[in-house]
Amino acid sequence: MKADYIKSPKKIYQLSFEIVQKEANLSLFDSTEAKIAMRVIHASGMPEICNDLKFSSTAAKEAINALSQKANIICDCNMVKSGISIPDGDKDRVYCFLDHPDVLNIADNEQTTRSAAQVKLWREYQGGAVIVIGNAPTALFKLIEEITLGAPMPAAVLGFPVGFVGASESKALLTQAQFKIPHITLLGRRGGSAMAAAALNALMRISLGHEQ
Repeated sequence: MKADYIKSPKKIYQLSFEIVQKEANLSLFDSTEAKIAMRVIHASGMPEICNDLKFSSTAAKEAINALSQKANIICDCNMVKSGISIPDGDKDRVYCFLDHPDVLNIADNEQTTRSAAQVKLWREYQGGAVIVIGNAPTALFKLIEEITLGAPMPAAVLGFPVGFVGASESKALLTQAQFKIPHITLLGRRGGSAMAAAALNALMRISLGHEQ
């Protein structure tokens, strides 16, 4: 059997975004936010997420400015880090501390997950950084806790943890945090590394002056 399908990469790309624009309620966003929303929808195949995709008032602007000034990018897992598209010369400013040798000891001492334990190691790097969380609710909870206790404020937090335990709650807390953390997040259980990386990549493209 020979399948009939579109083979042209250019046509697939173009048609994909045409479908997103047709099916997604992008009127909920300003022009910059809409570009980011389109990338997240494209990565997930879910136009219906628009109602739950939330931007704090300055998040997109702060993230774009930070990226244009070559700010650090901190990821909660290697899947997010692997999904980020960044010029080769800037890859040394993308961090993931999940496999750092100190993480296991911190996790054991604090009786927490490795994802949350690594947040202790972010402090030196997170001031003015863009933090991208696409997997672990515990990492987002811990980040909010650390900022509340005086850890440096990032330029923006992209909060896309996924799952049935803690994902909804951690993202709700992000939107309600006492210190008004600039954020882009998808409320509820949905999320994941692909969405988180897509949001960062959209911001990176805008910071570099690339078209959608």
